[in-house]
Amino acid sequence: MRWKLLLATVLTLVVIATGTVVCESIAPPSTVKAPSVSASLLFSQQNTGIWVSGEGKVSVVPDIAILNLGVEAQYTTVADSQSQAATAMAAVIAELANYGIDKKDIQTRQFSIYPIRRWSEEKGQEVLVGYRVTNMVTAKVRKIADTAAIIDAAAAAGGDFIRINSVSFTVEDTSPYLAEAREKAMADAEAKAKQLADLGDVKLGELTYVSESGGLMSTGREVFLQAPVPAPMPAAPPTSISPGETEIRLSVLVAYSIE
Repeated sequence: MRWKLLLATVLTLVVIATGTVVCESIAPPSTVKAPSVSASLLFSQQNTGIWVSGEGKVSVVPDIAILNLGVEAQYTTVADSQSQAATAMAAVIAELANYGIDKKDIQTRQFSIYPIRRWSEEKGQEVLVGYRVTNMVTAKVRKIADTAAIIDAAAAAGGDFIRINSVSFTVEDTSPYLAEAREKAMADAEAKAKQLADLGDVKLGELTYVSESGGLMSTGREVFLQAPVPAPMPAAPPTSISPGETEIRLSVLVAYSIE
């Protein structure tokens, strides 16, 4: 009996010892202090040096006019409205063709058939009084000197249905003007960088970064007509249109190293 008690005691001691070893083996490691990071590593190399922006502007004379025009008809039925609008639009397109405007330079921008309702005091509700059909296109006039004459011809052809919303001007090929604006933008950026280097009493290094944006043409030459243009009277003077000048702008963002 005594030997059984002795055996149980020995086994208990073995279990306790084994548990201690296991606990020690799976104990969490001691906290390791993170190495200190130098403040200079927080900044990318691209964020050092001298960063400046430059802008280049070139004034050009437009060689293309964009007409936003069309017709609008309103009658009591869809069929009548659509028929009158189609007839008037065909006459307008024919006049555009007479001035050498190619079909590829005419694009439909809006076509809609919209019900017109009015309030009826008698019925105490809105009632349908007709339908309005609108057909608008943009026409690219490559012979910009014909712009005024085309407006007059389109107004006469469309009659009371004509609508001329706006006239804008642009340039067919902007490549040479963009190249000139780009040169001016880079020269502007370099001049600013040199001035900053002198003010900071440092020597300007090599160019390390260049980014271009813009290349936009000013829309300040767009002319909006506040009211639909009626068909001109026989004795009315011709429409006067002046394209003037427009502006192409381009900007760059550059960086120089410091020596």
